[in-house]
Order: sequence, then structure tokens, then C-alpha cells
Amino acid sequence: MTFAHSVSLSTLALALSLTAGCASLLPPPVAPPVLPTVAPPLPSLDQATLDRLGDRLGYRWEIADNRQTCDKAACFLSVLTLTLPEGSDLPGGWTLYVSYVAGLVRYESEIFDLKQVNGDLYALTPKPGVTLKGGASHTVRIWGQGHFYARGLVMPNAYVAASGLTARTVAATKVVIDPESGLETLPFVAPMTDEAKLGTQSPTDRTQWLTPQRAYERNASRNVALTRPAVVILPTPARVTLQKGAPLDLSKGFDLRLKGLSRDAIAPALQALIQAGAGEGRGPVLSVTIDPKLRPEAYRLTVGKSVSIRAGSTTGANHALRSLTQQTAFDGAQVRRMTIEDAPRLPFRGLHIDVARNFHSKAFVLETLEQMAAYKLNRLHLHLGDDEAWRLEIDGLPELTQVGAYRCHDPAEETCLLPQLGAGPERDTPVNGYFSKADYIDILKAAQARGIEVIPSFDMPGHSRAAIKSMEVRYRRLMAAGDAAGAAQYRLVEPEDTTAYRSIQHYNDNTLNVCLPATYAFIDKVIDETMKLHQAAGVPLKRYHIGADETAGAWTQSPACQAFMAQNGLKASQLTPYFIERVSAYLAEKGIETAGWSDGMGHTDAARMPKIVQSNIWSSTLGTAATEAHDQANRGWEVVLSVPDITYFDMPPAPDPDEIAYDWASRDTDIYKIFSFQPENLPANASLLTDIRGQGTTVADKTPYAPGRGLTGLQGQLWSEVVRTDDAAEYRLFPRLLPLAERAWHRAGWEAPYKAGESYTYGDGKVDPKAVLGEWQGFRDRLGVHLRLLDQAGIAYRLAPPGAKIEGGQLFANAEIAATLIEYRLAGGEWTPYTGPVAVSGPVELRVTSPDGRRKSRMVRVE
Repeated sequence: MTFAHSVSLSTLALALSLTAGCASLLPPPVAPPVLPTVAPPLPSLDQATLDRLGDRLGYRWEIADNRQTCDKAACFLSVLTLTLPEGSDLPGGWTLYVSYVAGLVRYESEIFDLKQVNGDLYALTPKPGVTLKGGASHTVRIWGQGHFYARGLVMPNAYVAASGLTARTVAATKVVIDPESGLETLPFVAPMTDEAKLGTQSPTDRTQWLTPQRAYERNASRNVALTRPAVVILPTPARVTLQKGAPLDLSKGFDLRLKGLSRDAIAPALQALIQAGAGEGRGPVLSVTIDPKLRPEAYRLTVGKSVSIRAGSTTGANHALRSLTQQTAFDGAQVRRMTIEDAPRLPFRGLHIDVARNFHSKAFVLETLEQMAAYKLNRLHLHLGDDEAWRLEIDGLPELTQVGAYRCHDPAEETCLLPQLGAGPERDTPVNGYFSKADYIDILKAAQARGIEVIPSFDMPGHSRAAIKSMEVRYRRLMAAGDAAGAAQYRLVEPEDTTAYRSIQHYNDNTLNVCLPATYAFIDKVIDETMKLHQAAGVPLKRYHIGADETAGAWTQSPACQAFMAQNGLKASQLTPYFIERVSAYLAEKGIETAGWSDGMGHTDAARMPKIVQSNIWSSTLGTAATEAHDQANRGWEVVLSVPDITYFDMPPAPDPDEIAYDWASRDTDIYKIFSFQPENLPANASLLTDIRGQGTTVADKTPYAPGRGLTGLQGQLWSEVVRTDDAAEYRLFPRLLPLAERAWHRAGWEAPYKAGESYTYGDGKVDPKAVLGEWQGFRDRLGVHLRLLDQAGIAYRLAPPGAKIEGGQLFANAEIAATLIEYRLAGGEWTPYTGPVAVSGPVELRVTSPDGRRKSRMVRVE
């Protein structure tokens, strides 16, 4: 206790005695001051406290409203609720890191500050002076650009971190695998049930969630008749003639006789035939002859008392054997007599696999190559480098994979890149990794053995953050060693460049500086080392995809670029075309053909480009794809359709909030939509297709093909931002890859012939939807057979949940593909096979099972 004036205790006692009975003469007694309540001491922010926070932090993300407006632009509202662990209060000094793939507009929180780190990584930090009470819940309201129509757009693996401590993933944000379906689930994301607020962004949007009831009506409209096909080969052969006579028994094997080719050239196809039941002993003659009179990929397959194959090349022979394999599996090795004459409609039939955003294993790539060969696809576009990672070992540049192939919590990015796309803080996770030189050589050899060309891709000059950051680590390492010249050789950063920009994926540092000599030295090095790997595999590098898309508007404040533009009389808008033209010329000098995405390629001067150029058209089918494709084909380029509303397999197979998928280009890319695509007459697709808002439109052929020009190829794309496992990749690829292969190989009878200058409008009858449906029946019935082949190969393909409705107390259900089986159960009951309408009471849960019964679809509920 302290007094205003210091006095001795004896003096105070004397004063009190002299004034006894005269208290009024004294000031009132001084009350002791009230001391503040002393709270229990906060725990120090040690590793144990941070671990406890990661283990017990409650984390709930709700997509609250997709119909918001922010500064006159469409936006959506999310609410993040954090519940602190019970017990003592928490100290500050920690940060919660979250991935948020929408552009942040604004946020509201009394407790936390929210700040972008880079890309989709954000830091949520307690505000200074805030007491974090144990057990308390706090909300953060977040407005983002655009919309989140699906729960899967919320990223997992949020984590807590503090200086000097090991970061910890918030346990509540981890992905959970559903034991029944094997699918990823995100339990921390609230269910989306209010279709009015969450299913669309405007009253004019006619897209509806594919509820079980709506799926039932859709399935019923498409499954008009079910038949057992005689010939099950996919893609559909050009001509099949069935013949009379007893089937040919291949169960005991075959007597292989070759002319013009070696057994090694068809080894994988022969192995597939044996696995389909053909046996490995001696049996009927199987002769394979190369006939140069046939087109290179064409073949003639005859099954009678023996099997005869005549093909234009070893590739054509492989195609014939794959057709024989499918029919052998269906016929139980008792192959019916027939003659097939076949050849592809398009020379380029491709699949793009993105292993940069999230890594996918060599085993997955090898199995995918086998399935590509089975369905006669012949190009693998392997996307090996992007902002989020670099995936191929390059001799002499170890940082590209030691640093650039990994995402983890290292704010300085010395050992790894920032953990984008919900990668989490740990380095050792499946989304990280790379192909060693030996891995890549194995992939090249496997592709060559199946007649597939690998087109490697490292996107540039945009989408290059992994390379830029990795080369900065290399720069610092060599500078520390005193090697300034070596450090500068491949440095991709100009320190004096003050340009401020954000890429479409929200990075401010992801674009190569096209005015630096080191940029071209780096590209030359990467291409040279990639060429060496192809040479080691015995597969020369024929074509290289440079990307060239979505350049973010960098370089405007770059001294190097300002000097370069002044010297060469260029504008900033001309720098990307200059870069593409220069790199393309370098590739041509090496004997390598150039490929790139159409938005960048279209800005080049065709006169300055090499003779052979591939352009992947990725504009919308109902937008500018026709104009862009025709323009670039008229330049003499090879045009490959990669239209996102049809061929992007990261788009959802149905408008369903529980499908984990990006949805910026399409909300409903199902197998029927892909089957209905007309690649050689892009405007004609407007007769059948609606846009992302479910509305019809008109597409006019404003830039007709010049005489002799046309389409070169069709390519499916699997981007992997939300594809975190190999099984998830297969779920998105299959069975959608089969109708894509069908359209790349086989021209349907209902397709409208291309007419220069023709316009098409939704529902105009210029393409007969009944004719499409008629041919769909046969394809769908054969597709059911092929699900069994995918089962045998162990492919984790998508099983569409069943359609279902309850009317008059009876359950009606159907499946997208009739070969799949439907099961149902009442609340708390056992799963029961559905064989027809059945009386039910109360809510019913349903699912589809694979033909072999081992895999299940996502469960749906009707009542």
C-alpha cells in the first residue's frame, strides 16, 4: 500500500490518539485501492501450445451467398467460424494460413486481420491487444470475386505457424476419404442446401442443381432403349461387317506371324490381348502385315478361321490389336466373325495432364498411357511446370526440383515454395514431388511403345513462378560461394523492376522478364536438357509446348524492357509476341516444333513464326472459339481444340455442390455433352448446347475456314488445382475420356457438315437432337461394357449417383449408365439391390455400384 506522503507509523498512531472523538476534524479514512483481477498467466507460445491449437482449433467454412454485389461486380460471401480450444486463453504471435482461390474483395472481423501473402495464400492474424478466450468462437466474413458454386472450391489444410516453431496443419481442415465411395470429402465445409442463394448468381441463370429427381428425368430422357451390342469396340470403327460362321476360339492362344514389323513394336497391345483372355499358347493364326497402301493409322481387321490384320504402320497395327482386345474381352475369347475397316478422323487425339499444380505419380501416368492406347489417343501433353511447382529434374539446375517441386511453410522460400492450393505446411505430402530423369525416360519409352508422342510443357513467360523462385535460391547459393557470374547466368529477376501486377491466379511475381538475356539462357538450358532425356529414351523431342497464355502485364517498369523497347521500337503489348517468336525460332533451329495456347499464339506475326505451329484453342465453344480456330488454321497452323466448356475435365460432370471441381467454364460437362460435340463444325454446336447459365445463343461463322484449311486435333485437359490424388485424377478423366476419344476418332452421322459462313442458334433444328440421341443409345450400351474393362484395370472412374424420385409411395430409380447397379436403403436399414419400383416410406438413400460391385458412388437421398 502506498500513501501520498510518507509518514512514520509512530507519528500516525499519535495523531489518531489525540483526535479520538473528534473524527470530524480529520479527513475521511482512505480506502484501499481496488486491485485489478489477476487472470491466470497466458501460456507461452511454445511448440506444445501451437500443436494444441492445430489439433483442437474448430474450423467451419460456409459459402453463405452467391448473389452478392461488390462495387457493381458480382461477388459472393463466405463465413469462416473459428472456435478456440477450451481451457486457458491463448497468446498472440501466431498466424492461421488459409488458401482462398477467389480474388479477395473485402472482409469483416473484430478479432483477426486478413492479408494476402501471394497467390491464393492468406494470413489470418489476431489483432494487437485482442484477448483470445479459450472456447470462444469468432467469425470472419469474406467477400470474394465471382462465385463458389461447389463446396470443393474451399481448400483444405489450413495451418497455424509462429516464428521459430514448426507449423501445424489444423486437424479439422484435413481431407477425409469416404470409406464407401473412396472419394475425398471436406467435413469442415458446411453443406450447401439453399439453391436459391447458392445455386446461381443472377435470376437469369437457368442452371439448376442436378438433384436426384432431376437426374431421374434426365436419365429417363436419354435411356430410351437398352440393347446388347454385337460389337463393342470404342471408338466406333468406320465400318464393321458381321459375317456368318462359328466364332474363333482364342482362349488357347494364337500363332503370331509378322511381316514388316517386330514383336517389340506391338508388345503392349499383344499383352493387353492376352490379358483379355486370348491365352498364351498355340492357337489360330494371327497375322499382322504392314501395308504401305493404307494410311499410317488405318487398319483392316478380319476375324474368320484366323485373324488377319493389315495396317498402314505399326501404329495402325496397334490400333487393330486394341480393337481385337476389346471384342475378345466382351466375347469371352470366342470372337465373332467380322471385318473392320477403320481410320481416324483427326490426326491429333490428345490428353493434357497437369502434374504441376498437384503432383501425380509415374505409376498414374503409365496407367493413363495404357488407357490412352486402348482408346486410340496418340498425344500426351505433359504439363510439367507452372507457378505452383516444377516437376522434371534438370541437370545443372538442382534447385528446380529441390525447391521448386515442393510447397511447405517457408516464408523465405529457401527450401520450398509457398503452400498454395491447400498444400499444407509439410514438405512430405503426395501433392509434392517430381519426375527424376529416369522416371521421365520410363514415361517416354512407355509412350513410344504405345504409339503416343509426349509433348512436354513448361508454361512461359507467365505461369513461371516456380522457376523464378528456384533460380533465386540458386542465385543466392552461388553468390554466397563467390560465383557472381554463375549466379547471374540463369537469374530470372531484375531487382530494379518495380512493375506491380497480379496474374489471373493472383501472383505478383510469376512472369519471366522477356528482356533479360538470362531468361533465354535459362530456356535454352531447359530445352537442351529435355532434349537429352528424349535422346536417352530413344525418342527424339519432336514438339515442345511453351504455354504463352495469361501473361499478367509485367515489365512496364522494367529498366531492361524500357531500354529494349526504345532500341527496337516496340510497345509493351508487343513484348509477349516477341518472346513467343524468339523462342519458336530457337526451337526450330533445334528441329523442334512449337506448340502454345491460342491467346498468346494469336498475337504473333505468322510471317515470323516457323512453318509448323500447333495452337491449342481454349476459348469457349459458344464464344470466340470458332473465330479463333478458323483464323489460326488459316495461318497454316495445326489447330487443336481444347475448348474448356467441353474438354476440361477439371470442370464438374454435373451441377452439384458436392462435386469437387472448378466451374468457371462449365457447370455440367457430362459424358452426353462430350459425345454431342461437333469438333469440325464449331458454330453448329450452338444448335445443341446451352452456355454456363443454361441459356441458348447464336454462333455465327464470322471467319470461315479458307479452302484446304481445317481442324487438326482434339485434346482433353486435366488441370489439377483441386485434383490432389491419383484416384481423384482418374475420377475426373474416366469415363469422360471415352466420348472424347469417340469424337476425335469417329465422325457421327448426325454431325452437321461445315458450311462456310453459316450461323446456328439453340434449337434451330439444323442439328437433329433425336438423331444424336439415337446414336447415343449404341454408344451408351457399349460404354457399359467398357466400365467392366476399367474395373479390371483398377481405374477409379466416376460413378454418377443415381436418379431417383418417390411418387405414390413408390421409389423409382435409374442410372446414367445402365450397366451400373443401384442400391437403396431406408433410414438405418441395409443396402438392397434396386430392381424396379418398390414401396417405401420415409427418406431413402441410394447409390450406384460398379459392374464388379467393388466401388460405390456418392450417396444421394430422396424423400
